[in-house]
Amino acid sequence: MANATHIDLTEVRAQLRQPRIQLKGRQVVPEARAEVQALIGIPPVEGHRRDLLIEHLHQLNDHFHGLFERHIVALAAEMRLPVVEVFEVASFYHHFEILQDKQTAPRLTVRVCDSLSCSLAGSNSLLRQLQNDLLDVKVVPVPCLGRCEQAPAVQVGQQAVAHATVEAVTLRVIHNQTAPNALPNALRLQAYMQAGGYQLALQVAAGLKDHESVIQCLESSGLRGLGGAGFPAGRKWRIVRSQPGPSLMAVNIDEGEPGTFKDRTCLEADPHRFLEGVLIAASVVGCEAVYIYLRDEYHEARVLLTEELAALKLNPPCALPRIELRRGAGAYICGEESAMIESIEGKRGEPRMRPPYIAEVGLFGRPTLEHNFETLYWVRELIEQGAESFASQGRHGRQGLRRFSVSGRVKHPGVKLAPAGITLRELVHEYCGGMAEGHTLYAYLPGGASGGILPTRLADVPLDFDTLQPHGCFIGSAAVMVLGQHDSAREAALNVMRFFAHESCGQCTPCRVGTEKAALLMDSSVWDADTLQDLAQVMGDASICGLGQAAPNPIRCVLDYFPHEVGAEVKA
Repeated sequence: MANATHIDLTEVRAQLRQPRIQLKGRQVVPEARAEVQALIGIPPVEGHRRDLLIEHLHQLNDHFHGLFERHIVALAAEMRLPVVEVFEVASFYHHFEILQDKQTAPRLTVRVCDSLSCSLAGSNSLLRQLQNDLLDVKVVPVPCLGRCEQAPAVQVGQQAVAHATVEAVTLRVIHNQTAPNALPNALRLQAYMQAGGYQLALQVAAGLKDHESVIQCLESSGLRGLGGAGFPAGRKWRIVRSQPGPSLMAVNIDEGEPGTFKDRTCLEADPHRFLEGVLIAASVVGCEAVYIYLRDEYHEARVLLTEELAALKLNPPCALPRIELRRGAGAYICGEESAMIESIEGKRGEPRMRPPYIAEVGLFGRPTLEHNFETLYWVRELIEQGAESFASQGRHGRQGLRRFSVSGRVKHPGVKLAPAGITLRELVHEYCGGMAEGHTLYAYLPGGASGGILPTRLADVPLDFDTLQPHGCFIGSAAVMVLGQHDSAREAALNVMRFFAHESCGQCTPCRVGTEKAALLMDSSVWDADTLQDLAQVMGDASICGLGQAAPNPIRCVLDYFPHEVGAEVKA
């Protein structure tokens, strides 16, 4: 065409090849990069370790009282990660608060536990009072803080307030200081070693104690995983030991199940007994490194364990594996073993599909021995005293001992070391001083939020692995929450379902949608039993991990044992 504009394709191509004046997306602010570097350090030649992303996010969150977008962008650049990946990880965990650059971070955050035991102790009223009185700080309700025996529990910044009152919390807000440990670390380690501590670990590491005999002792004792799943400990050691090595170990001290606080109590009382169990397990199984995952709510325990690990490394009784202490960030789902491994790797704590199992392909793709704190806490005592001594102490035909975390309407809540198979009625009467004044036994949760709810007429069922399943419940981590005649099983079930809805990782639809829908339906005075039963069936059958699979237990228990509370017909 005569009037057509001539286009020089050569010039167009040359322009397209020119580099951009500015990269796409958010740009790194030099001042923000300097602030990030001041906290996490200058990257080594090979770059920052990818698995330390959550640790670095904690450093920023602690220092600036939140995660500003400019710091997230700078951190991504420092770690050579896509910005969206850092945002995805940070937004997954409840204790990370992402802030726009123009926002102001809260001076202090006060967390008030609203889980069942604290709710029974008046935490909802306490929350409202604190929100009215403390106008210059952020006051929020949160899931279980792991201090159910100290209900109502509150956390001011990172400091715990037991049996909290408005006055006590206000005073802590004014004086937000860390209380020193009662016993300096050098003295604590010295006292443990003078009492014979670490001698067994030395014998195992030196080959003076046969590794096979150690595994046989665990197998003969009947020791099972005490985090909730109950897998035989000796069999787990044998499986991981048989894999091509070297293997790794991941220790679960996330302890996020409402009603559970035994691991914190034991850790604060005797950290080196646990660490000796770690060293024995690492020697026997052949673990090159150990990653200890501690829930973020346990600030005081983290300070203590950091000090004791430093003291141990300065005065090692034997060759130590590499031991790294990792900090959770407020996600109950990370108590699930594969979700915990994802979190240790610096990712969102979403459970993995299985197989492969983590004993074969676990942390960083290596065979991994995963254990709960209390399981390792038992190791030294079992081997020294023998399997028969432990196995002989059960009750009602059961074997061994259990640590029960008891809270709720009892006179003396706390961690109770009692025979496996003890009944709820015996546990309350013999170990808790009976029911609290003005309360008679109405119901109880034998295994925390996920273990179901049973009525008084089933208070004589032995509490142990495999004894509660016929009644629609399970022992789990042995977190026993006791209800009195003035309490409501329906309200207890609603409380724990709201917890599950809040803590679902969202990866699978049955759990993500099912828990939200169930909580909505359970808030009605008259339950839609048919729909709730359908939801329970789908969640139990189709959820990826134990959170969604166990969430229906409170629904079924209320419909089966407390139909009068929800207007449902008694099950035939």
